[in-house]
Amino acid sequence: MKDAAIRAIIVDDEEPGRVMLRYALSAQKNWLVAGEFSSVAVAREFLSTQTIDVIFLDIQMPKENGIALARSVSHQENPPLIIFVTAFNAHAIEAFDVHALDYLLKPFNTTRFMQALKRADEIMVQRRGYARALRSYVDREEQAASYLQQIVARSVGEMKCIPLADVLWMASASNYVELHLEGRVVLHRMTLSALEQLINPQHFLRVHRSVLVRIDQLKQIKVLGDGVYSLTLKCGAQVAVSERHVEQVRAYFKP
Repeated sequence: MKDAAIRAIIVDDEEPGRVMLRYALSAQKNWLVAGEFSSVAVAREFLSTQTIDVIFLDIQMPKENGIALARSVSHQENPPLIIFVTAFNAHAIEAFDVHALDYLLKPFNTTRFMQALKRADEIMVQRRGYARALRSYVDREEQAASYLQQIVARSVGEMKCIPLADVLWMASASNYVELHLEGRVVLHRMTLSALEQLINPQHFLRVHRSVLVRIDQLKQIKVLGDGVYSLTLKCGAQVAVSERHVEQVRAYFKP
């Protein structure tokens, strides 16, 4: 094994889950499984004396769950990368995406596993923003009832924390969302519908199946033709309004 191998540990209370990950990682030449643990407590003790690059972490475990361990390492200056291994529902998975963390949904396939390893490689090139992203995720878990306050957009080797207060409007771009800020656009890997479930509906309004706008950006609505409408925002952008949403938009212009 090369000295430059990526050191990983597996934390899962179920032995089949650990075996599955160990077998998958053994086929990767630059990955080394430095330990396997059935509980958060034992894994935490190991981490207190060892330097690890990546943790494959189950969420639902007895006594302490995986979020507790994530919370522990999130306060380190350079925490290990965390790839959650979970049977959580789709809504929870989208929450991982929005904080730029990765996950493997049980049972995972080879394609998804390799994708997770590739993302880990990209983040490890430069870990800028990762510690903040991890703390953002665990803080959200502690305040699960609150709406999202920021989005951590991931690019190669870097994570950028985008406060939702800075987002003027959003547009769907296939499996991505375009976050339109003052003078720039940031892409985030998530669907618009999934993101809409996590943000405060008192701040953003859906005006089209592919567009959400900040309510305080509403300036003027125009009729362009039969069933065709255009909304002008205070930032100068013009977005389409669908007939389905036009009455809801017009309500904000009524005295």
